[in-house]
Amino acid sequence: MLKLNDVHTYYGRIQALRGVSLEVPEGAIVALLGANGAGKTTLLRTISGLNPAARGSITFEGQSIEKASPQKIVQKGIAHSPEGRQVFTHLTVRENLKLGTYARKNKSGIKEDLEMIFHHFPRLKHRENQLAGTLSGGEQQMLAMGRALMSKPRILLLDEPSLGLAPLMIKEIFRIIQEINKLGVTVLLVEQNAFLALHIASLGYVLETGMIALQGTGEELRKNDEVRHSYLGR
Repeated sequence: MLKLNDVHTYYGRIQALRGVSLEVPEGAIVALLGANGAGKTTLLRTISGLNPAARGSITFEGQSIEKASPQKIVQKGIAHSPEGRQVFTHLTVRENLKLGTYARKNKSGIKEDLEMIFHHFPRLKHRENQLAGTLSGGEQQMLAMGRALMSKPRILLLDEPSLGLAPLMIKEIFRIIQEINKLGVTVLLVEQNAFLALHIASLGYVLETGMIALQGTGEELRKNDEVRHSYLGR
């Protein structure tokens, strides 16, 4: 579904991605692991057009998107739930969710999609008229994911969804990720909790200093000695 080939990305003169190549199969959950500063967030931002690639190709369902604008990329079916949630704190939960439909060409079905989000995120239903800034961290993460899903994506880019959350909330977020995937949404997951990420992922990549260092199935990476030592604490 999504393929990167020899992708290089810079911040000014600093090179953040150094020839990254990876594939995300349709219907899969793919985990992207790596230490802070490895380039994981940059990779997602490059796919979504926020930090365009300086070199290399990115194709989505066979179409080249490396030169497309972020809005066009969303319209093609790629949604990005960013690190730090970045909800609009002065707007209500419902208003935040409706902003997720901004780039949709077909505006029909928005009411039904809202109900679908409230079904999968019942906490948001209870707080739909509450200002987003008054939500807990976990609820804001649910809102960020729900807002991304309101664009009707074929693939969801999730950046550190468990960051700063309590263990029970992390468990809930990962349950919802699996639910979303079962609905037919492919997921590319950047996650600090390597154990949980590899448990739900069918495929995984390890990024080190802007390059792919390891790749394999979730099970293969869980059993890999280097991964166990560096990311699983075992």
